[in-house]
Amino acid sequence: MISRERILEAAARVYAKHGFRGATTRLIAMEAGVNEVTLFRTFGSKGALLEAVLGPHSISAPPELPAQPVNPEAELTAFVTTSLENVRAMRPLLVHTMGEIEERPEAAEFACRGRQMVHHAIIAYLRKLQSLGMADPQSDVETAAVMLTGTVMSDAMARSFVPEVYPPVDEAPSRYVRCFLQMIGVKKTTASSVRKKASARIA
Repeated sequence: MISRERILEAAARVYAKHGFRGATTRLIAMEAGVNEVTLFRTFGSKGALLEAVLGPHSISAPPELPAQPVNPEAELTAFVTTSLENVRAMRPLLVHTMGEIEERPEAAEFACRGRQMVHHAIIAYLRKLQSLGMADPQSDVETAAVMLTGTVMSDAMARSFVPEVYPPVDEAPSRYVRCFLQMIGVKKTTASSVRKKASARIA
């Protein structure tokens, strides 16, 4: 028996390569090793099949930031590193989806929802930094979050076209975060200050 997961995996590969218009049910069936009747029996339509492909990606949770910040530079660097990896992995699907938003408005949810989730996670973290006195209370956290999220998206989506304008891949997350923290008034966290903050909270 052909599994639903096998068809979805095949459809994702075809969609990433050809987009919605080019991802015909014939190509998807060939990739999955089934006939087109099986596709329609399982999903009902090509549109329903590709929505099932995009669904898991559109609702995936962003990497977590700690509810109680201790070391903003390390915590945000880990967050940005994982976010970059996630977007790079989804890049083929995102490229095709963004190119088809005008004719398939429902695709906008897939293209935008992950970014919105990351944006809100960053805002919540920055406001926590402000409440703890670790960031400038006057800094514009909404705009700062837009800038950091936009930087991640730009790097993940456009690096292959203009690699010379981006920092080296292994340095990019930490360099982005250092500039970002300076912008919102977070001082560099030293090992001793991290220990002091941790001790203060335990006490």
